[in-house]
Amino acid sequence: MRLAIVLFNLGGPDSPNAIEPFLANLFSDPAILPLPKPLRRLLAKFIARRRAPVAQEIYQQIGGRSPILEETQAQAHALEAELDHRGLNAKVFIAMRAWKPFSAETAAKIKAWGPDRIILLPLYPQFSVTTSGSSIEDWGEAAKTSGLDAGQSRICCYPDSAGFIAAQAALIGETFGRRLPDVDYRLLLSAHGLPKRLISRGDPYQWQVEKTAGAIVDALGIPALDWQLCYQSRVGPLEWIGPATDAEIRRAGAQAKGVIVSPIAFVSEHSETLVELDMEYAKLAGESGVPHYLRVPTVATHPLFIAALADLVLRAIASDVVTSSTGRICPGRFQSCGYGVAQCSKG
Repeated sequence: MRLAIVLFNLGGPDSPNAIEPFLANLFSDPAILPLPKPLRRLLAKFIARRRAPVAQEIYQQIGGRSPILEETQAQAHALEAELDHRGLNAKVFIAMRAWKPFSAETAAKIKAWGPDRIILLPLYPQFSVTTSGSSIEDWGEAAKTSGLDAGQSRICCYPDSAGFIAAQAALIGETFGRRLPDVDYRLLLSAHGLPKRLISRGDPYQWQVEKTAGAIVDALGIPALDWQLCYQSRVGPLEWIGPATDAEIRRAGAQAKGVIVSPIAFVSEHSETLVELDMEYAKLAGESGVPHYLRVPTVATHPLFIAALADLVLRAIASDVVTSSTGRICPGRFQSCGYGVAQCSKG
């Protein structure tokens, strides 16, 4: 069986000239701006034009471009090798939501390759309509337009996947080895934020992030561990879920605590880890009296994480929708749970 795996991610600008159109694509997403299409596109262009100068400064600090495509390509190669090791004839493709390669381009490549089955795998461990949901919906339109007729299954989410959690815990443990002996530390488990109004409408993201955080703490098994879940990258005037990572860094400084920050919703390095965490929050820590600041790397191509993705792929071959647990994991109050949204045909 020829198996095509599609890795979904947000994407990022590959040059300074791509920054404004990348932002326009990002804010044109109806999951981000739920407005009528003509108005949404106009507002997206306006927002992109306003935000572009600040974004230019951010990306300039990491070479004028995002490394997320290369990071995702490395993950694709690692997953392909792992699946080959397990005896599968699989090829891994990449589809980005806001920059190249887009779903339409990837769908055309997959059709030309001629798979017997397609597995859709978002690189978002925790489901949100703004990330995995948007990517899967975009893919559905692209696949239909390209005439793809192979059977498809999708991996909904894996917030507590054993391999994902083990990789996170291993990287945190390695970073703990760099602590200073005379400093008392707090572990901040940082995830991307989301407006509260989306959570109130039934998005399960915050609940799944909390599930990830709890699983990581359990896996670490450190008695009386000082830790806090928090959220970064908030933008705009809306009220966002919290507590905010920057506020927690200030609180730690006021208590003379060292800080170890671990990103638990990002699986690859990009501007929000390399700039926001490594530069902006490190500077904030110093200004806030934090005696020592450390950042845990993303899981990237950690063997335990790649093995976890391979496990999910194997389960998806025989199922419509896969989570890291059996069946739907979200409580019924989350109406936007990805397990029951836009299910793919087994074919």
